[in-house]
Amino acid sequence: MMGYNFGMGGFFGMITMALFWVAIVVLAIWLVGKLFSNGGGALTTGSNVPHLPQSPVASLSASEILKQRYVRGEITKEQFEEMRRTIEAQPN
Repeated sequence: MMGYNFGMGGFFGMITMALFWVAIVVLAIWLVGKLFSNGGGALTTGSNVPHLPQSPVASLSASEILKQRYVRGEITKEQFEEMRRTIEAQPN
């Protein structure tokens, strides 16, 4: 007479397969939670992003910023002179 052994692994095989699928589901839930959490990655919303401290550039005057740009080589001497004249011509 043939016995019921639930396939190749028997009862142990059924338990192992159930634990395997439970582990897959738990891993998937953890991964989705990690992606959508604050520290997760690219899929986070902008409302929970911490505010960065204010840049020190914000406390500088326009002429100081212009001088820094000229010293760093971002603008030419001609551009510097033209922008400086424009800044000086504007009322505070």
